[in-house]
Parts: sequence; structure tokens; C-alpha cells
Amino acid sequence: MGTDFRYQYANSWFRQMDKFIHYVNQDGRVNALYSTPSIYTDAKYAANELWPLKTDDFFPYADKPNAYWTGYFTSRPAFKGYVRVLSAYYLAARQLEFFKGKSTSGPNTDALADALAIAQHHDAVSGTQRQHVAADYALRLSIGYKEAEKVVASSLAILTESRSSTGEGNSVTSFQQCPLLNISFCPPSEAALSNGKNLVVIIYNSLGWKREETIRIPVSTERVIVKDSEGKEIESQLLPISSSTSRIGRHYVKAYLGRNPSETAKYWVAFSVSVPPLGFSTYIVATTKEKEGPSSTISTVHTYEATENNTIEVGQGKSVTAFAEQSYGYYSGNDGTDKDPQASGAYVFRPNGTFSMKSENQTRLTVVRGPLLDEVHQQLNSWISQVTRVYKEKEHAEVEFSIGPIPVNDGIGKEIITQITTTMKTNKTFYTDSNGRDFIKRIRDFRKDWELQVNQPIAGNYYPINLGIYLQDNSTELSVLVDRSVGGSSLADGIIELMLHRRLIHDDVTGVGEVLNETVCVPEGCDGLTIIGKFYLRINRIGEGAKWRRTIGQEIYSPLLLAFSEQDGNDWMSSHIPTFSGIDSSSYSLPDNVAIITLQELENRKVLLRLAHLYETGEDKDYSVMANVELKKLFPNKKIKEVAEMSLSANQGRDEMEKRRLAWKVEGGSAEEESKVVRGGPLDPSKLLVELAPMEIRTFLIVVDYIQRWGG
Repeated sequence: MGTDFRYQYANSWFRQMDKFIHYVNQDGRVNALYSTPSIYTDAKYAANELWPLKTDDFFPYADKPNAYWTGYFTSRPAFKGYVRVLSAYYLAARQLEFFKGKSTSGPNTDALADALAIAQHHDAVSGTQRQHVAADYALRLSIGYKEAEKVVASSLAILTESRSSTGEGNSVTSFQQCPLLNISFCPPSEAALSNGKNLVVIIYNSLGWKREETIRIPVSTERVIVKDSEGKEIESQLLPISSSTSRIGRHYVKAYLGRNPSETAKYWVAFSVSVPPLGFSTYIVATTKEKEGPSSTISTVHTYEATENNTIEVGQGKSVTAFAEQSYGYYSGNDGTDKDPQASGAYVFRPNGTFSMKSENQTRLTVVRGPLLDEVHQQLNSWISQVTRVYKEKEHAEVEFSIGPIPVNDGIGKEIITQITTTMKTNKTFYTDSNGRDFIKRIRDFRKDWELQVNQPIAGNYYPINLGIYLQDNSTELSVLVDRSVGGSSLADGIIELMLHRRLIHDDVTGVGEVLNETVCVPEGCDGLTIIGKFYLRINRIGEGAKWRRTIGQEIYSPLLLAFSEQDGNDWMSSHIPTFSGIDSSSYSLPDNVAIITLQELENRKVLLRLAHLYETGEDKDYSVMANVELKKLFPNKKIKEVAEMSLSANQGRDEMEKRRLAWKVEGGSAEEESKVVRGGPLDPSKLLVELAPMEIRTFLIVVDYIQRWGG
């Protein structure tokens, strides 16, 4: 009953179904009824049978020998990136809304929540919708973002506002944000410095631990200095904005905003920041005159002839050094005209040949060096370029790629991949994440549940990668983390492959009824979509990669949130609160193996809190252990009056849920199988200490009494 689009005719559906049920039951041999998942589950449980236990997943799926549904792992990568960015933004906006106090009127985060919820549809973030539907999803997200942006700005204005002993505050500060910062478009940073004013940068950290990172802001002058929250000048570095980024920035600002940038930024100014948990720090970027002494360090730039591929040295200091070679290639999409008519499309990945990407001219590398980070800029051809970035305080490589418009004038759709190649002996084995949480072991051309017949050795070994993928041999681990969901695999030992972008010109006849050929239009015409994205790679000694994957994975998913204001003089620090933490940060931060995944104010002073253990059992010798979180330290300015533990979805109490939990009989096991699962102990109502076992998520509804206004 149902299926796609059928409920547009719900009245007809139900009328016919009512008749069907009536006549079946009139016969009396079978009882037909409208069922629910609960009724179905209860009936299965009442059968009192032994059930097989499955612990892995169902990927990759195919409904025909040559129709593996693994293309949608990458389809519409821009939309996948948009959903990921706004999911992180929503998490931070909800926290700031809580610190400020949720308003019964005016802007809130609900519209963004609704848009993100709809975007989880199986034909939304998957990229398997038609183009006009994708545009509608993006519109809803944009509307939600605009409202949430106001919440963030007003929350930061209140939290930075300095209040006198009489309770009188300054006028509310205006904050702007830069959603197009990834293409170097940030009007506040260019305007303030161009007008001789100081740029105030508020940096918010939505994670429960202190972060030390290097951020980059586009500026239009090289005469800049940066000061920290205490007013001390700190080291900063100027880097040239690549010609590729500038070109894409101009084109997409015109496409998205309908206008040309008034002044194109010339440089990135990079500086290291330190931000407290669930809190912000303030930095000032100011212009200097030539007579006032040195400004930011200008990076040294050298240009070299290079080979087709990049060789990247990554490792953990002196303890391990390994070389990984990175290259690009593409699969030509099958057009579906052979004896088995199956094309590559929005759902299906069916390659018809593999091609390495050769440089159109002699490849040139531009190497940029400085005190905070080094970069290597490479233009592979007219539509692929990348910047490989290594920060002095980080022990991994960050690769920022730009792909598009993918040329299809030759009548061939293309699916663009990158490969990271090592000499590791990995025995057909690799690991990919499941929903960004636990990792699942994959073995090439093998399924433990059945005898596998491999019809498509490439597409049939592709898996979804939401957080990352890693390889290991007897001494090292190679990990790659991504900034959005993509498809990927290890098709040969020691090699990791990611599919980064796809543009196809044939429909795969699986329901979309449209080709996956995304374009971006300006008044002069339309061209194929360009993607700017990032992935991160690191090589560790065996057994030590989990720390990096889990910590950096959280930081990738929850990037620092930047907001901008400006000032005429130098009195910002004295007239505003320069640093803030929502928890008792002077003496407390979350354990390194725990993340806050929800902190949200509901009605009647209730707070929804979800805490997640980030590690699996046995994943890391130090962090795959029980963790404790002190609720009193998470709410230092509020008195906790009541705490109730809830189900994951927070729609019923945990005790109530446990009473109704069914104990299933398992083949080769027992009804007590569930009791072997390790969970944190009950919450102590006096100590308010939450215990979390590996991979456990616990959800609480907390009633708080406001003792003190935040920022006061």
C-alpha cells in the first residue's frame, strides 16, 4: 500500500483498500486489517521463533546484476555538503539559543530544524531527487538558515554585552556572518578593513572541549595585524587566494546573489585561535600604516615543475613516516545501450572504463610557506585544481579540491575519483563508518552472510563514507576523513578511492526520470556545477588512528562558527565580554571520548541534552572505556531541579521503554543476549553523574531554574 507519489490520491487509495478489507473479512478465512509497525512486531514476537542475528549492514545494494545502487553515495555533492554544513550550524545555533534563552516570539531555530528534517528524506540528501525538487529543498534550508542566523547574531550580541553593576548594558552589537566563506566571499572582513575600521571576529566552539586551530579570513590588504582576547598582538600569516578560488568566487556570488563582488579579496589572513568549550573567543584584525612596523608575515611563494601525482608525507611526528601518492581519475558512465541496458545515473554506478587524469600542460606546483601553515597549489587541468595544506600544529594533511564544470561535450558522463596510494599490504580489507559512528569491516569481493557473485567489481565494492575510511597492515593505519558523505572503496591493497563528483547524461531508469546533470546559471548562460570540498588524511602506527579519526572527525563535523562586527577605536575588549564558556570551563571540560550532540531549550524551562560516547569497544586502549559527565558542571549558572532519562528520540521515559523491551530468541544465542550489552549505570540524583559506555548515547530532559542571566 502506498509507494512513491501514490498518496497524492489518498482518498482513492483508502476507499479501494476499505473495500478490499471488507470483502476479505466477509469471506472469513483471513483477517485483513490496517497494520502498524507495532502490530507487526508484536505478531512476529508472538510467533516465539528463533531469529538470525545480523550485525553488519546491507550495503552495497543491487536490484539487478549490473545495477548496484552505489552512485547515490556521491550524487549531488553540493547539496550533501550544504546539509552537512547546516546540520553543524543548527547544532551551534541551538546551543546559543539556549544560552540566550529561547524567545517565544521573533526568530528561532525551528525553521532550520524542519528543513533539515525534510532533507533526511531518502530522495533528498541521497541526491536522487529531480532538479526542481533539489532546488526546493535548498530553498527551505536557506530560509531556515536566514532565521537561525538572526538567532546566532542576537545571542552573540547578548553574550558579548558588558553589563554594569546597575544592570544597564551597552547598545546591542550587530554581528554578520559569511556563509560563502569557502569561496573567499566575506563582505564584513573586506568592508571594515577597507574603511580603516577594526574587524572584530567572534569565534564560537560548539564542542565540549577546548580547541586550538588556525582559521583563515579573506582580506583586501596586506597591512593587517591580529590581536587576541587580551589585546596582545599574535602571529598571523598572509596567503595568496588562488586564482581558481577567485574565479569560482566571482562566478558563484553572481549566480547565488545576483551581483558582482564589489572588491575581490586578495589574501587570506591566517592566525591561530584558542576557543573554550561551548564558548567563544574574540580576535581583532586591524590595518596598519607602513610606518607602524611589521604586519602579518607574508608567505614565501615558489613555483616548481611537477609530476602528474602528488606525493604527500604524512605521519605522527618522528614515530612513523610514510608516503602516500594522490592522483585523480574518472569513470565514464555507461550509457545503457549495450545488451544489458543499464546506465549510470543518480542511483546506479555502472562504470564503462577507467581513465587517469593527465595534465593538459606541464603541471606546475606553487608552494606557499609561512610560520603557521604551508600550502601546495596545483592546477591539474582547466576544471580540476587543489590546495594541499599542512598546519604546523596539526599532524595531518588537508586537501581542498575544486572540480568542475565536468566536461560532457564528448557525449560521455564522468564520475570523478581521487586515489591515495601506499605500499601497505591490506589483504583486501578496509573499514568504513556507519552513520559517522562505528566502523564496519569490509572485505573486497566478499560477504560473510552469503556466497557473493561479483558482476561489477568496482561498483559492487563501493560503500557510503560519511565520516571516513581507513586501511591497516601489521604496522600502520592510513585514515581519510571527509567533509560530506561520498562513496568510496579500496579496490586494490594499499589504495583508498573516493568519488568526489559526478555528472551524467543518461537516466538510470530507477525512478528519478531525469539525468544527473547539475548546472549553475548566470545571465550569460548555464554551465556544469563546480564542487569545492575537503578531505583529510593521516598515517598512524597501528592501533593509534582512532584518536585522530574521532577527535578530528568531530572538529570537521562541527567547525568553528565565525561572526563579524567592526569598531572604530580600540575599546572593544574593555566594553565587551571577550571570552565566554557555557560550562564551568575554568575547571571542567568534557572527557575526550564524549560529545554533546544535542543541547536545546524546550518549553517550560526544560532542556534536551544528548551525550554520546565516541569510541567503540576495543577501538582505543585509552578511550574505549567508561566515561563520566558531571551535569552540574555543564550547567554552572543554573540550578538543576529535575532530570529524567528518555529514549533516544526523547518521546518516552527510559524506564517506561525498558519495561516494554522485547527479549528476542536468537539462533545460536539466548534470550539473555541483550543483557551482555554494556551500558552506563543509572543516574545518581544527588551527584548528577552520567556514565557512558563505548558507543552509548544517553538522552535527558532536564528542568533548570535560572539563577543568573548568561553573560551577566
